Amino acid sequence: MKVLTIVADDKVGLLADISYILSKSRINIDSVNVDVVSGKAIITLSISDVIKGKTVLEASGYSVEGGEAVIVKMPDQPGELNRITAMLSKESINIENVHTLSKDGKSTVLSIRTDKPKRAATVLKAYLITRESTY
Repeated sequence: MKVLTIVADDKVGLLADISYILSKSRINIDSVNVDVVSGKAIITLSISDVIKGKTVLEASGYSVEGGEAVIVKMPDQPGELNRITAMLSKESINIENVHTLSKDGKSTVLSIRTDKPKRAATVLKAYLITRESTY
């Protein structure tokens, strides 16, 4: 899954502005994760057209980074996140972003962005699902 990350000064209406820019360009937001740290908003988006999205957001003055995330499905029970993150750590794969896409009490679906997405996909092959899969 391709994702975009925007780092901007936090302000009222920031996400409203970004979502407006994307909707005006007919780009759908599939998932969003927002954190504010020390006055900076860190917004990670999975959108329907990352190339066009990156272009229109940068044209509007936003600093945008692109990346690849792997989507994994794991049992919803204690220790599973540790199992997955330890597997990545053992292979010297740095985790850059994690967010929950869905959770139903039986399983949890995560988007994980790393510094080595292809290697992460190989390491997490047993947990990997495709975007087309039902979460």
